[in-house]
Amino acid sequence: MAAVAHPERHSSLLRRDETGLIIVDVQEAFRPVIDDFETVARNCSILAAGFAILGRPVIVSEQYPKGLGSTIVEISEVVAEGTPIVEKMRFSACGVEAFDALLTAANCRSWVVAGVETHVCVNQTVLDLRSRGYGVHVASDAVSSRTAANREAGLRKMAAHGAEVSSAETVLFEMLEVAGGDAFKAISKLVR
Repeated sequence: MAAVAHPERHSSLLRRDETGLIIVDVQEAFRPVIDDFETVARNCSILAAGFAILGRPVIVSEQYPKGLGSTIVEISEVVAEGTPIVEKMRFSACGVEAFDALLTAANCRSWVVAGVETHVCVNQTVLDLRSRGYGVHVASDAVSSRTAANREAGLRKMAAHGAEVSSAETVLFEMLEVAGGDAFKAISKLVR
């Protein structure tokens, strides 16, 4: 029996051509205060590099960069050239004019969201994305808060309101769909 070129996939699986990445406020000032920051930094950089390999849109937000610094080097070094960085004062990135324009221009049905803090800016961005009708996958290993309890509370709330709780590797391999090819090889190296 011949393989079907585009088999019907479960609705909760990400589709490469419909998915973008939002990295929320992973800035230098948060490094010393966020629980397990180095894991978040590593997984956010894996996501950013993976989305660059896959040629998918990435939007980065920065909360009050004048006071909190810019996006960490682990991410800024691997995002595709020209990746937009949106400055904000709101907790949710949604509602910031530049961010909203980028969402519309990206023409994605689903967004993967990562960053800090899980229970504040990530949570509010995710819930606002859900209210706008987007599918949202939260990379649980690429989000954190100052405390583990607040991280867990944020994840529970987002899941209760329709966000899929996932992981960086799960997201990338769902988007790849098949083993083989240059993108698969490059992403496999990223996650080792």
